[in-house]
Amino acid sequence: MDPIEFFVFGAGYSSRATIKALGINTSLSATATTRSTEKAAELGKSGISGCIFDGTAPADALRPALAQATHLLVSIAPGPDGDPVLAHHRSDILAAPNLKWIGYFSTIGVYGDADGKWIDETAPTEPLSARNRYRLDAEAGWQALAAEKSTPLAILRLAGIYGPARSPFEKIRSGAARRINKPGQVFNRVHVEDIGAITALAAERRLHGIFNIADNEPAPPQDVIAHAADLMGVTPPPEIGFEDAELSPMARTFYAGNRRVSNAKIKSALGYALKYPTYREGHRAILNQQHD
Repeated sequence: MDPIEFFVFGAGYSSRATIKALGINTSLSATATTRSTEKAAELGKSGISGCIFDGTAPADALRPALAQATHLLVSIAPGPDGDPVLAHHRSDILAAPNLKWIGYFSTIGVYGDADGKWIDETAPTEPLSARNRYRLDAEAGWQALAAEKSTPLAILRLAGIYGPARSPFEKIRSGAARRINKPGQVFNRVHVEDIGAITALAAERRLHGIFNIADNEPAPPQDVIAHAADLMGVTPPPEIGFEDAELSPMARTFYAGNRRVSNAKIKSALGYALKYPTYREGHRAILNQQHD
């Protein structure tokens, strides 16, 4: 495979997992944006060239790397003023002469509520919050850019992300874990390593379309906390009824979306089998890593 010049807007948890996965099978040069010089220096220590982009203005320093990019991944959330990458660097991306693929990290939150039913990528998009409406608008903006540039675009709608240092174990140890029970409520999750591996494959194969990235088993959130506590050998926190729980307006909106999101399309498109098909395998792997 030809060498990949990978440019990432937003050096976050999932995008760094993607860079790691992509570097396993390819000759890779990676550049990623971050908001501070300290974080840019940290990226440099891991072999990633860091550029400063805070989303409020164009960043001239990133333009040379963007002009060389063969693959682009966008992992920056839009806001009320739209997608900051499209706002400040749309013309640079359109002018990039070597660009062969674009990936965009979105969220399954764009689907809204399905009353616990199974849905796939053909389901209506009815966001329940402004935050997810911004995501849907950004998806449309990237679709328009990709069409104008005649470049494959994979919109990857992510479920709830977990992994090392971002798992129920940290919440249980700190005493912050809560087992909120809203009868019938389930959520999809996905381990960050599966996100990275799937996105890397999508980039290598220049996948085009809209795809859900989620685990195989949507589950009640209180069961997930209980399972983590059981693995730790500790008593899980008591259940709290949803109506009695003190939740922020954002959290209540999160609980309003009850759906079982299918991952069949992405698995079929890439021939991919999840490394962590449910939270159980993911939890065990994280705990084992912590004990190593």
